[in-house]
Amino acid sequence: MRVLGIDPGSETTGWGVVEGDGNGHSYRLIEFGVVKLSSAATFSSRLLKISRALEEVIARLKPDACAIEEAFYSVNPKVTLKLGQVRGVALLAAETAALEIGEYSPRLVKQTVAGYGNAEKHQVQQMVRVLLSLREVPEPHDAADALAVAICHFHHAGVSQRLAAAEPRAKFNPAVAAAARRRAIR
Repeated sequence: MRVLGIDPGSETTGWGVVEGDGNGHSYRLIEFGVVKLSSAATFSSRLLKISRALEEVIARLKPDACAIEEAFYSVNPKVTLKLGQVRGVALLAAETAALEIGEYSPRLVKQTVAGYGNAEKHQVQQMVRVLLSLREVPEPHDAADALAVAICHFHHAGVSQRLAAAEPRAKFNPAVAAAARRRAIR
């Protein structure tokens, strides 16, 4: 399974593709990079550049899934709105390519990769380096964050898939449930 991780940003959007066994036990780096945007460009032209760059990455590297970081709430509402628009463009590119999509909070990504939900950027970068057996820390940090989101997807999507697979086997029997309730009440 190949996962495209995306760290959305209105000036720099990080991306990284990781391949793994799907259950979070082993994975390897395929490629990573950033979409660097000019702050002088109009916001709509930046969104177009992000869209085209992600579409190219998807077409070239053929991921099976896309994992994207959820929006965080900034003190400045304009920043939050712009981040939401960047996420929308990224989600549209993934949906157009019919990728499975997972969305993860920054805190969950840090918790999964570094073991601590308030981990610093350099701690996340170091853990991504270790988990992917890289010689150097992935730079810039936006790309490392995108790789961390992809790694997070391997851990959490695997759990969701196992739960979904187990659901049809777990038949709900109303009579058994009622008997269990009666025993619990006594």
